Amino acid sequence: MESFKLFLSLLKDAVRDLLPIIIVIAFFQLVVIQQLPDNLLSIGLGLSIVAVGLAVFIQGLETGIFPLGENLANEFARKGSLFWLLLFAFLIGFSTTIAEPALIAIADKASVISDGRIDAFWLRFTVALSVGFAIALGVLRIILGHPIHWYIIVGYIIVVIITFFTPPQIVGLAYDSGGVTTSTVTVPLITALGIGLASSIKGRNPVIDGFGLIAFASLTPMIFVQLYGIFIYTFGGDTVSTTEMATASIQSGTPTNQITYSQQEPHWLTEIVLDLVGIVKDIIPILAVIFFFQFVILRQPLPHPKRIAVGIILVIIGLYFFIVGLEMGLFPLGETMALQLTQKANVWLIYLFGFLIGFSTTMAEPALIAVALKAKEVSEGKINDFVLRVFVAIGVAIGIALGCYRIVEGDSIHYYIIVGYIVVILMTYFAPRYIIPIAYDSGGVTTSTVTVPLVAALGLGLASNIEGRDPLIDGFGLIAFASLFPMITVMGYGIIAETIVKKIRRG
Repeated sequence: MESFKLFLSLLKDAVRDLLPIIIVIAFFQLVVIQQLPDNLLSIGLGLSIVAVGLAVFIQGLETGIFPLGENLANEFARKGSLFWLLLFAFLIGFSTTIAEPALIAIADKASVISDGRIDAFWLRFTVALSVGFAIALGVLRIILGHPIHWYIIVGYIIVVIITFFTPPQIVGLAYDSGGVTTSTVTVPLITALGIGLASSIKGRNPVIDGFGLIAFASLTPMIFVQLYGIFIYTFGGDTVSTTEMATASIQSGTPTNQITYSQQEPHWLTEIVLDLVGIVKDIIPILAVIFFFQFVILRQPLPHPKRIAVGIILVIIGLYFFIVGLEMGLFPLGETMALQLTQKANVWLIYLFGFLIGFSTTMAEPALIAVALKAKEVSEGKINDFVLRVFVAIGVAIGIALGCYRIVEGDSIHYYIIVGYIVVILMTYFAPRYIIPIAYDSGGVTTSTVTVPLVAALGLGLASNIEGRDPLIDGFGLIAFASLFPMITVMGYGIIAETIVKKIRRG
């Protein structure tokens, strides 16, 4: 009974996360476009499956995996063994990322658009490797007590330098990879590890030192994926510029979603079993890490084994339904909206849609709410959680709107990103020290398992239906914009708040 109540609560949260998206889309469909999508039933069913899958997935995490993972993080923070702590940080980052639903969706989409040139598994492996490295490096920074902005600034410089050597087909995808690594699976574990570690080390401040691991996990994938792109486009044969699917879409005016999803049929039992087996393979790395450290390193028995087993099964089932729902609902919906908006011949409607989708989805983002409440708690009320969320949401809204403008105009993404990084670096020197790590983290918690598929589909849909645009080169990048601009707006919030406080003290 208690488990059922928890499921209903999680289902309610999942519906709440989807509701702002539905409201914005309904407004545009009924008021602006004045046309309902042809595949409305399929989209509605897909959205329902996403909500159920997300609720089951999170219940499985909270029942079986999160308690065990958080206990391990606290145990190693107390033990103070540097080697095992760094190894645990690396493996947790790697194992949680490779099973991240949003990353799976983006990797599969990149593989389809590149005609298999970008391998979905190896892309996910590269991103997961980078996140594991990032979490280990972030933990080492907390132990050493170094200011976070030196690491982040050096990282941005490396990203910019590598960009000039990276094939254009991979740049947008690489920038997006930094925004899809930290959401449902990773944020709670990473945040708990960072704050717990900073709280347990003498001389460390949970606000200044505890936050920042998410920022590391958002930065390093941009470097690693660009290096992966350089490798595959140098040694992997001829470059693929545009897929036949996208070309056919541009020439015929047919929505990309109709080409991609027209063959969507109910799964036969054997296909379902094969898909579930594939998901089990994605979950195994997380379980292997946790069980290894639990039994071999800590040498402790597994607490509540039946509960953990149930949680693992729920994770597998939830992830399966979640991915099926994405394919049926959010991806087609985003691409349909992109086609309809481009046909209206009013680019401002596209920018307005991007802005409202960015703001509404971010305000309801569970990972952001959790981080904002934690920031309020550890700062003893100095940071207002609601105001912080508003500034983050404004940053995401501006980022997506500007990202849509870039696609419409056909500009190169790296010029926008480079300018954005320069602004972030400059604001770092003026922002209060306590807000900087939270600002950097804000860029990584804005793109959730719900938001990512819709935003990615919007970008790919625009690039597929605007003449002269290449989905692989121009379609990716919106998630990168949504991750960059919150850092700017949150540091702006810190500067404004500090200025107001100083004026009150003087007055």
